[in-house]
Amino acid sequence: MKIKHQVKNNVLILTITGNMMGGTDSQEFHTTLKDFIQQGYRNFLLDLGKVRWMNSSGIGTLMSSWGSVCQVSGQLKLANVTKKIKSLLVITQLIQFFETFESVDRGAASF
Repeated sequence: MKIKHQVKNNVLILTITGNMMGGTDSQEFHTTLKDFIQQGYRNFLLDLGKVRWMNSSGIGTLMSSWGSVCQVSGQLKLANVTKKIKSLLVITQLIQFFETFESVDRGAASF
């Protein structure tokens, strides 16, 4: 899993590429997110368009990240959610925690 970031309209956009499978990748992602929170960012958009697969550990990473952002009164939204990932979120009923958008531009504009 690779993580790139950019800031657009005071929204931190994290683009994830590869698989979200837990382990050191998930730890790195959550550490990165917490670092940005400490820097003062509160609005986060995860671009999941290049995520090929997510297992239960990856879902746990999403939920843990959501919790960390909520603790600082921030928002975490998702963009470019593939059908495969969206079906996992629907099956686990976690879709209710996330606003999803068809594109990064629409997601960033929603804050």
